[in-house]
Amino acid sequence: MGLLEKIKNAKGEDSPEATEKAHEILQIVGERVEIIRPTRVIFASISVLLILSAVFIVSTWLVPYDRTSVDVVYIQGGSGHVVLVELNNKGSRSIEDITMDIRFLDDLGVEIARTSFVSEEIPAHTSVAGDELELLISGESVWENYTIEISLDYTYGGDSYHERFTHEVGQWAREMFTDKAPIRFF
Repeated sequence: MGLLEKIKNAKGEDSPEATEKAHEILQIVGERVEIIRPTRVIFASISVLLILSAVFIVSTWLVPYDRTSVDVVYIQGGSGHVVLVELNNKGSRSIEDITMDIRFLDDLGVEIARTSFVSEEIPAHTSVAGDELELLISGESVWENYTIEISLDYTYGGDSYHERFTHEVGQWAREMFTDKAPIRFF
């Protein structure tokens, strides 16, 4: 059933006025369809994408939040064990007064090795790795159970935070972990 027939049925008559009204409606619809072109749709889609991207970038860099994480890689071999740690400040503000202790414990809880990392500040969106965050344990038995314990203290926005992460290792020759502190806004 076409638009002309619907208008005729709605009015209940087949008058020239109904036909005239139907032609006016068809003309208006035709003009509107001509206005919407594929290039306009594409341009509008790109504009919306750019606006959403700008909002995401602004919120990532301007809204204050703390998103600190620690990446740990454990490797064991014939000569001993290696623990590599990377401290990530993925937040939008710097963290300060950072102290991180990395301990390697046997299955009885006896400390075999330890290293410490201290820094005044880590800027926003920055990762830190290096010799101070590496733990080399030579001569210890492999294929036994060990524990890696990481203690992280830092200040963000004037508040002090303490995080403690532990990992049981020794079942695999290589293990990787990512520990995330809770996200804190403002």
